[in-house]
Amino acid sequence: MIKTLNAVLLVVCGLAFTGVYALKFAIQHEATQISRLESHISDQEAELSMLKADWAVLTQPGHIEPVVIRHQETLQLAEVEPEQFGRFTDLPMRPAKPDAHAMDALFQALEVGVDPIGALLEEID
Repeated sequence: MIKTLNAVLLVVCGLAFTGVYALKFAIQHEATQISRLESHISDQEAELSMLKADWAVLTQPGHIEPVVIRHQETLQLAEVEPEQFGRFTDLPMRPAKPDAHAMDALFQALEVGVDPIGALLEEID
């Protein structure tokens, strides 16, 4: 009885040892992959930092102006005039007060079931 129990416990210990050993190597493999990914991310961040620095240099007006002057005939660029965006006088003024009578009439028509927009669309057709 005790010999059988010892044999069973020896087999269980052997299986547990094998499982722990396999788990150790699986964890080491995952840790290696994680460190490789972290290294790759670090390299990518360094490259991104360099690209941002290059972009900052390339988009400076002092760098762009000679290029624009050199290719003026091809690009046919002109300076922006403030009038291209419009004037404040072109904007419509706000009404002093909303037309309360028209709004009341609209809400009453909607409550009755009349669709004023639909009626306008039918008139157009």
